[in-house]
Amino acid sequence: MKYDELIQLYFERSNALQGYWTLYVVIVGGLLAFSSLRKLPAAVTTLIVTLLFCLFAYENMDAIMTVTRQRHATLAAIKQSDPGSTVAEIKPVRDLLEPTLTPAAESAVQRTHLVSDVLTILGLWAMELRRRKNAGTAAVTA
Repeated sequence: MKYDELIQLYFERSNALQGYWTLYVVIVGGLLAFSSLRKLPAAVTTLIVTLLFCLFAYENMDAIMTVTRQRHATLAAIKQSDPGSTVAEIKPVRDLLEPTLTPAAESAVQRTHLVSDVLTILGLWAMELRRRKNAGTAAVTA
């Protein structure tokens, strides 16, 4: 592949990664909004939502990790690429662009996703416990 094609591939993979993270944030926000709007406790519903979220999070993290590995591989190819006959044209671009291509480490990406997953699940169950507490308080005052 040519240098410009590798750069294009790197940014395509970056856009794909951004898409997966955006989807993740939308799903987490939707789940927490859904959970916060429910008035009555329903442990079975919360359990089902938790399990479905876990399945989604697992698949989403797999996709994110795959794209992260692709970005690292593309960056390695960019750094190893031979500029060919247009060295004078590409060298200034390489010197400016390549230092800015810094994909996150796979371990950092995985850690961020897992921490967010755990916090989301804790949030779902904290709201369920709050509904139970409020339902108990309402029963006593009625």
